[in-house]
Amino acid sequence: MGGPPSAAQRRVIEGADPETGRLRGTRTQLAALVKRGLAFRHPRPPHDHFLTPAGQRIREQEPAATPETPASGGVFAARLGGEEAPVSGPARLREVRGAWQGLLEMRRMTNRDGATDRPCGWERTHLVRAAALALEAAGHEPEGPEMSGYRVRATPQPEAVAVYAPDEEALRACAATLEEAGWQPGVYTEPRTRVRYLLASPRRV
Repeated sequence: MGGPPSAAQRRVIEGADPETGRLRGTRTQLAALVKRGLAFRHPRPPHDHFLTPAGQRIREQEPAATPETPASGGVFAARLGGEEAPVSGPARLREVRGAWQGLLEMRRMTNRDGATDRPCGWERTHLVRAAALALEAAGHEPEGPEMSGYRVRATPQPEAVAVYAPDEEALRACAATLEEAGWQPGVYTEPRTRVRYLLASPRRV
């Protein structure tokens, strides 16, 4: 996605509807925000554009950098597990909660029946990030340099992510969280290493 949004792009983001996140801008501006993952195009006519959770985080930030600015240069990034220096603390907790609420709102606006209990199209195209956000928002700790925790990784299978946890109890807890968040998790064993892991896919109905 590159660096932070340009001044013109930030003005479009800051001008979004405070309730729905609906955007107004030129076709080029809106397409650039979609490419950055900060906006999405509604699949139904009139095909309006709305902020993604990442775009909403940009709108909520102060123009100047602060200690609460995410390390990714102003765009919220879910913790996948295995980061060198994971961010934690009250500021991170606020970011995660805000991103999760934004994602629920995106589900409400883009799922045909307005359902918030199952993943939306954006999550299906950002599987690893979406699953990691569900886990972090529920209070699971990601793996860090000196801490065991979950790891979310891509898989060759379409619409599926792998989730690893330090022990069987933590793995079951991750499975319960993902199921509650609208995913279909199953426990599998790697044939060579015998490591247990989850294979999770976003539920459609």
